[in-house]
Amino acid sequence: MGKLLVIADEGDSCIATSRGLQLAAKLGHDVEVVAFEYEPLDRIARKKSEQASLKRALLDRREEQVQARINKFKTPEQKVSLRVVWMEHIHSWVNRRASKVKFECVVKTGKQSGGLTYTSTDWHLLRETAAPVLITSENRWHKTKPVLAALDLGTRNRDKQALNGKILAYAKGLANTLGVELKIISAIEVPTLLADLDLVDPIAYTKEHREELMPHLKSLASTHDVSEKDFKTKRGPVDKVIVSYAARVRAQIVVLGTVARQGLSAAIIGNTAEEVLQHLRTDVLALKADE
Repeated sequence: MGKLLVIADEGDSCIATSRGLQLAAKLGHDVEVVAFEYEPLDRIARKKSEQASLKRALLDRREEQVQARINKFKTPEQKVSLRVVWMEHIHSWVNRRASKVKFECVVKTGKQSGGLTYTSTDWHLLRETAAPVLITSENRWHKTKPVLAALDLGTRNRDKQALNGKILAYAKGLANTLGVELKIISAIEVPTLLADLDLVDPIAYTKEHREELMPHLKSLASTHDVSEKDFKTKRGPVDKVIVSYAARVRAQIVVLGTVARQGLSAAIIGNTAEEVLQHLRTDVLALKADE
């Protein structure tokens, strides 16, 4: 039995809490819910005693609020713990916690707030958190919709090939647990510049690359007991292919890979998972290659 770390929503929303508890119940996992509270109290009260009193009152109110949500959505047999943390930067605490406890995944409601020089909490978690990260959508979770595995079948990098196996295994396990169909998609991205200059025939390029990825596809199909016919490949930019296909099959969860990134490149360059999050209106479960 594993454990999920659920980040309680702010305000009146309870998407992550309800969905995290539902998923944990189906998977047979315990749940640790963490709720964050923070206010710059030095701007409100000068005395330390007054600040301490205000802090305690805010923490107690937050605990009561989130506990009521847990009581509403948990099943009688579920083991659910709650901690309320005074912290401004959520990702810092979550990353430290996930480095000490082996969570099956971290669950958080998504917020589309990243820019070129601003990195949202979601992006920090995707890049830095040791555990898989499930970014939940505000859209309703339909029980009959499939789980979609997004693979990079064309990669020759061994770590990324191993990640494909991890994604497929995780997605298949989710689909079996939820009792829904498994879908698999991979993009073949034609170099835009070469295509625009008529230096490459997109159709011929796609056909050639489909043949090149077949050994990896066959290996994955055999290892994970999946029919080769279940692997779909589409021509186009990776993020657009995933978003388009997810919408077409009406996936409830998309499982894909992401990469850890630090420094300046982390602030100004996204990766496929982050690009997909900007457009997808469903849950996204991101697994890291370096886990």
